[in-house]
Amino acid sequence: MLNKLMSIDRRIIFLLVAVAAAIPMFMAFKLPIVPSPSVLNVYDTVEKLPPGSPVLISFDFDPASEAELYPMSLAVLHHCFTKGHRVYVMALWPGAFGLIENAIKETAGAMGKKSGEDYVVFPYNPGYTSVIIGLGQDLLQTFPKDAYGRETASMPALAGVKSLRDMKYVVSIAAGSTVEAWIVYGREKSKFVFGAGCTGVMAPDCYPFLGTGQLNGLLAGLKGAADYEHLVGRPGRGIEGMRPQSVVHILVILLILLGNTAYLLSRRAKKPA
Repeated sequence: MLNKLMSIDRRIIFLLVAVAAAIPMFMAFKLPIVPSPSVLNVYDTVEKLPPGSPVLISFDFDPASEAELYPMSLAVLHHCFTKGHRVYVMALWPGAFGLIENAIKETAGAMGKKSGEDYVVFPYNPGYTSVIIGLGQDLLQTFPKDAYGRETASMPALAGVKSLRDMKYVVSIAAGSTVEAWIVYGREKSKFVFGAGCTGVMAPDCYPFLGTGQLNGLLAGLKGAADYEHLVGRPGRGIEGMRPQSVVHILVILLILLGNTAYLLSRRAKKPA
C-alpha cells in the first residue's frame, strides 16, 4: 500500500487537477471573501475622495496577464466612475490598448460617461521612464492629444490638471517592473498618493513598498481582483476565477499531506525492529 502511494502515476494527479478545476463549472458555491488590508487601502482611498477628483489609472500589462489583471482593472474603473471621479486612462505597454477599449466600454460606456468630460484615454508613447517624467512636468505637453486625436488642452475633464502633482490618486496595474518605475520617476518627484495592482508572481517584489509607504495599497493577483470586486459589489471574473483556483489549491495541499505521510510511514517501516 505504501509503495503504491509513493509511486502514484503522474497522469492520475493531472486527472485529479483537471477534475478539481472543473468542479466549479458544474457546482455553484460561494467562497468567503475577506479583503486584505492592502486592498482595503486602495478601496478606501477611492471611496473617500470627493466627487470630481482626478484619478490616473495606468494599464501596464498586455493580454498575457489579462486573466489576473483585467478583472481588477474593471473593478477599479467601475468604482472610480461610480464615485464620480474624473478618470484618466493610459498605458506604458503598447499591447494594453485593446484591453483599455474593452474596459472603457464595460464601465464608462455602460454608465453613460463621456470621453473628454468624464474621462480621458491617453495614447501610447514609447519610453515609459520619459513618459512618467514628462507627466510630472507637463501633462498637456506629454499628451497634447488623446488616443482619438482630439486636443487635450480644451477638454473639461482636464480642467485644472497640469501634472502628476494635481492627481489625487495614481494606480498602476502592472505585469512587470513598471510599479517600481512609477515610484522612482513619478511618486518620489511629484509626491502623489500611489496604489498598484500586480500579478501574483510579482507581489513579493511590491510588498516592500507598502512598508515604506511608497505604495498606499496593493491588489495582488486574482485574489486582489476578487477582493476588490467584493468590496464594490460587482462580482466578476476575479471572484469566478477564485473558485477553481481554491479547489485546486485544496487538492494540492491534500496531495502534499498524503505524500509526506506516506514517506514518513515508509521510513518507519524500514527501521529495524
